[in-house]
Amino acid sequence: MTTPMLGRWFAAMDSDTPDEVLDMITDDFVMSVQFSTGAGRSAEFVGDRGGLVGYLAQREKSTLVHHLLVGSEVDGTELVLGKTTRDGAFEASFNATAQVLDDKVRRLLICRTPEIAFD
Repeated sequence: MTTPMLGRWFAAMDSDTPDEVLDMITDDFVMSVQFSTGAGRSAEFVGDRGGLVGYLAQREKSTLVHHLLVGSEVDGTELVLGKTTRDGAFEASFNATAQVLDDKVRRLLICRTPEIAFD
């Protein structure tokens, strides 16, 4: 898979030290995480570094595992389709797009839902 930054990002998110991603962002970082829990229930986490800190604070640490299924990189933008599992069972599918600049994430868009599984 040709998405080295998103590979490192999700490895950090799955670790005991997900705050490591704070060292992987640019000074002008902006993100949006569209987070669906199913049945039309969703939340959006947005912002800059402070928004990422808030997102990390509410996450369950070392609970979900991200599996990157397919990915691509074009002109400094990485895209992946993946899934998360909890105790080995499917939890949700997600898409992630990262604009990478100087080996750091400048823009990040993640959308996740438990309503669709990709085989």
